[in-house]
Amino acid sequence: MTNVVLVGTLDTKGVEYGWLRERLLRAGVEVVLVDTGIMGEPRVPADVPRDAVARAAGTELSELRAAADRGAAVTTMARGAEATLLRLHAEGRLHGVLAIGGSGGTSISTRAMRALPLGVPKLMVSSMASGDVSPYVGSSDITMMYSVVDMAGINSISAPVLANAVEAIAGMARAYARASLEHRPPPLGAGGRPLIAASMAGVTTAGVDAARERLTDLGYEVLVFHVSGTGGRTLETLAGQGVFAGVLDLTLSELADDLCGGVLTAGPDRLTAAGRAGIPQVVSLGALDMVKFGPLESLPRRVLDRGVHVHNPSITVIRTNQEECTELGRRVAAKLRVATGPTAVCVPLRGLSTLGSPGGPYHDPGADRALFTALREGLRGSAARLYDYDTHINDPAFGRAAADRLHDMIGAMAAAA
Repeated sequence: MTNVVLVGTLDTKGVEYGWLRERLLRAGVEVVLVDTGIMGEPRVPADVPRDAVARAAGTELSELRAAADRGAAVTTMARGAEATLLRLHAEGRLHGVLAIGGSGGTSISTRAMRALPLGVPKLMVSSMASGDVSPYVGSSDITMMYSVVDMAGINSISAPVLANAVEAIAGMARAYARASLEHRPPPLGAGGRPLIAASMAGVTTAGVDAARERLTDLGYEVLVFHVSGTGGRTLETLAGQGVFAGVLDLTLSELADDLCGGVLTAGPDRLTAAGRAGIPQVVSLGALDMVKFGPLESLPRRVLDRGVHVHNPSITVIRTNQEECTELGRRVAAKLRVATGPTAVCVPLRGLSTLGSPGGPYHDPGADRALFTALREGLRGSAARLYDYDTHINDPAFGRAAADRLHDMIGAMAAAA
């Protein structure tokens, strides 16, 4: 049996959810309808009523209504929806989840979806899906579908959009249910290979590729995360879940963006999850010689006199200066010195990116030296080990050396267990 969970506000979107339930049943899947509405009366009956969702969040629906605080109520019902979906998944009653909505409904439903494991089909049809969806998707595998028109009735535009959504989630849910029945492991670590996370940008690709190829030869499966902000957050999330046998974090430009106001920051928690989880990690300083901004015309006035480089029509970068590099060295050291697992830092003394290598426009030995000095001082007395390499980060020999070091650390940790 294949079960699709529908989650949404049945007071404002009851007609639409009733239509979806009927179409899903006709598509040959069972439906569990979860009501996250608050004030109005539900327009279709729910399998999990709203009062049960509120109680799953540790409160009563009557209390939310009496408080008359819509923002707090939405947050509470989102928390209850999250607990409800996790319970249904644990009971084997959720093989996929579908929701529709505007900003409020999307916020509630996607919070619940983000709590589900990677690989569980998650489809959100939303009027918010044509803009920045990062607040809704986060580091999960939610599929966002633009509703084109607002979810206000079934009409000549919404009907085909929602019909496509029904067929999509039904197909994904059936495939997920089959895998569950066959007791197949989640699609991680194909062939039983241990998983390694690696961070990469276009300006560190050659070095990371050499490391990836070496680790693949050594028997690992390497997942590469683009340091786009979202990529770094996803790496941190999965590391915190214990998915990886090791982390090869060679590219840290998101930390520079976080410090200097760039557009691709992964937030202040970047470079912390592996350390907290005790996962072996080899870290380098890739792309800390730059901060990423948007198109050239969007550059803040305060950086116009810096070393400006147009990376592509959407991304413009500036060179980090000596003061910023000193602070970045301090921040990297502060994050790594509290790591609970084996930690090594590989320092490429001749450059941190294609732009920063000898002859490149960002080659600035003084700024790099400030970074290295602050890092060494910050790591003094800690368990983290620091290794210098007289090469730039994109030298294949550097990538292979970093990979070998991580492999040795993983082996030593396994032998000591």
